[in-house]
Amino acid sequence: MMRKALIGVVTSAAIALVGCVTINVYFPEAAAQKAADQFIGNVLDDSGVAQPAQGSGTATPARPAPGKQPSASLLDLVIPAAQAADAPDIQVRTPQTDAIRERMKARFGGQLKALFDSGAVGFTANGQVAIRDAGSLPLDQRSQANAIVGQENTDRDALYREIARANGHPEWEAQIRKTFADGWVQRSPSGWYYQDAAGAWKRK
Repeated sequence: MMRKALIGVVTSAAIALVGCVTINVYFPEAAAQKAADQFIGNVLDDSGVAQPAQGSGTATPARPAPGKQPSASLLDLVIPAAQAADAPDIQVRTPQTDAIRERMKARFGGQLKALFDSGAVGFTANGQVAIRDAGSLPLDQRSQANAIVGQENTDRDALYREIARANGHPEWEAQIRKTFADGWVQRSPSGWYYQDAAGAWKRK
């Protein structure tokens, strides 16, 4: 009798816990890195900025040793298995992102590449671009450079937001932004500038 009562209490507690806790679907980092690398490579390669990837930097998820499966928790028993898919895909192709990609290609194939080559512009740690050395630009070109950087950042913000929305997880935007920020630097040619996590400019 006591055992049945105990089981009933545990079951009720588990149901109450699941009902009160919002289950956060984990961010598919490896899939996001792969998708970001493909998108960035398409933009840079097709616009004439040839820089083959030196490895994606994606770590292969560790797998449990044979015979050593991770123990199941109480939540594992009551949460549907679909919540824990092993390697979900991440969607980066929508009409909006396709249009953004084409605009980025046009900018990199035009003046933005020249601004990066000169060191006047660099990648920021939050996935944007910024004027690094306005003094290296002639006065009559600074206004145009600022306009190009502004257009690029508008598209970048829209890109990260749209990818998060297209995957049904707006809360992933910051992680998608970080993944792309790392990818732009990894894919960029030697000599281009980027900011580290502390905001300091470095040359690749």
